Amino acid sequence: MSATEPGIDRAQRRPTRTRRLRTRLVRLVRTPHPAQAGVLAFAVAVLAVTVLLLLPVAAEPGQTTTVREALFTATSAVCVTGLAVVDTSRHWSGFGELVILVGIQAGGFGIMTLASLLGLAASRRLGLRTRLLTSWETKAEGLGDLRRVLGGVARTTFTVEALVTLALTLRFWLGYDHSALEALNSGVFHAVSSFNNAGFSLYSDNLVGFASDPFVCLPIAAAVVLGGLGFPVLFELRRELTSPRRWSLHTKTTLLTYALLLLGGTVVIGAFEWTNPGTLGPLSVPGKLLTSFFQGGVQPRTAGFNTVDVGAMQPESLLVQDVLMFIGGGSASTAGGIKVTTFMVLFFAIVAEARGDPHVDALGREISSPVLRQALTVALLGVALVVSGTLVLLVVSGLPLDQVLYETVSAFATVGLSTGITADLPAAGQYVLIALMFLGRTGPVTLATALVLRERRRLYRRPEERVLVG
Repeated sequence: MSATEPGIDRAQRRPTRTRRLRTRLVRLVRTPHPAQAGVLAFAVAVLAVTVLLLLPVAAEPGQTTTVREALFTATSAVCVTGLAVVDTSRHWSGFGELVILVGIQAGGFGIMTLASLLGLAASRRLGLRTRLLTSWETKAEGLGDLRRVLGGVARTTFTVEALVTLALTLRFWLGYDHSALEALNSGVFHAVSSFNNAGFSLYSDNLVGFASDPFVCLPIAAAVVLGGLGFPVLFELRRELTSPRRWSLHTKTTLLTYALLLLGGTVVIGAFEWTNPGTLGPLSVPGKLLTSFFQGGVQPRTAGFNTVDVGAMQPESLLVQDVLMFIGGGSASTAGGIKVTTFMVLFFAIVAEARGDPHVDALGREISSPVLRQALTVALLGVALVVSGTLVLLVVSGLPLDQVLYETVSAFATVGLSTGITADLPAAGQYVLIALMFLGRTGPVTLATALVLRERRRLYRRPEERVLVG
């Protein structure tokens, strides 16, 4: 049979057709890398909120908003930080506050997660591209469980926010000079802001006026903690709350570290500030205990509300909060920082090295080398950004190191706590904070991946040689 006969011709053409079909399938499912899509989505959201805040209707009569003020506020809202260069309650109108609230909710959800939720509500289905991007952002284990994860995110978020809204609304209405509408408005705003770890408040002194009120502080603290643990932990606790032995290493590590940092922050800040006349000194003993818990333990988890004048804190307290803010909250949560799991992975690595163990063990499990490399990268990039930002702010502002470092860590970790210097910084300094807030929310590793993005598998290994360390 010759090569020109039909049977041979079809056999020769079959591989070509297979390759063409494969190429078409690849083109069909081709999607931007999640890192690129994530950074772009947050950038677009910040731009949209900025434009809305620049509208005259967004500001109170007689107030004018500059591009820098709108951009700073938009970045702080979408990146759920809480730093502000204008008084939120006095500068922004009801429309402006609504825009900020929507930005906080969108940023807390995650832009791609929110888009997927809206897509499900509209069409009851998600395309493969959207599912790939959203699974990366929500840390879902697979595409099959994505719909369940999205539903859980929505139900958890709205349930917590609704309960906190109810508690705060009743307290503002019955315990303070608020009308029912004002109480509801304040309750909704602070519930959303607290669960999303944003720290925005409708009061000029933030929550200083409620420092000794447990009916305000405790619901907000509960929302901050739940939002900061992360959705994977909340989902697992809902399924296995009474079976701690079945918890994953991620859940165990997050809960253990979060509890230790919360308790440690409460004790240390309480000890340093107990007699400080500018902070805890004038309060009663129950008020001091409540404020130590709220300000020292809960808020450095990247929430950003304050019930005392942070600028009046002792330098030792500021340094302790620098560390707590830098560590942050749980992974796949509304909190920022390098995350508690990153901190504990590095801690377990140090313990293993000190003991001479060839492998890193944690709570009965072994931590893989890729996780160790990722934790080290996240931590070192975070340190580099904080040091660089602090240096620039020192140069352009001339302010003391403790205040500048506090501001820089607060911006990078998307916390929102401030010693009161945010609005007084020069324009260059505020743009530095904008960059730090954006990097802190999207993640330095995510941004680096989005910019470089050269994923490849090496087919060779270079000769190994030992480097002296230490």
